[in-house]
Amino acid sequence: MAGEKEAALAAEPIYGPTIFDKIIRKEIPSQVVYEDQKVLAFRDISPQAPVHIIIIPKVKDGLSSLSKAEERHVEALASLLYAAKVVAKQEGLDDGFRIVINDGPKGCQSVYHLHVHLLGGRQMNWPPG
Repeated sequence: MAGEKEAALAAEPIYGPTIFDKIIRKEIPSQVVYEDQKVLAFRDISPQAPVHIIIIPKVKDGLSSLSKAEERHVEALASLLYAAKVVAKQEGLDDGFRIVINDGPKGCQSVYHLHVHLLGGRQMNWPPG
């Protein structure tokens, strides 16, 4: 995890097309677990829990991070959280799960396309950071 923090702090935020755009366009394969008209959910390639799923809006619309959200993004934000609930149920996370949104370099964000991490399948610890 320390390597991820260092990489996020060292990385320049890229607000143009990201790896997630390529996943949405199916140019890069992913293990899709849920998809509707607004969101795509797929398994993280470097899982931090037995269940680790990334949920992204299909249309970025300037939403590179949560701190960039505007009133026009309310529906997209709601869609991400509702999809997280649906996927958690689908994955059998009835005993609980964690939702994480990293924001900016000090928040350990490494891909500048807003995304939600759904983590579960083990006991989460507190505090998380």
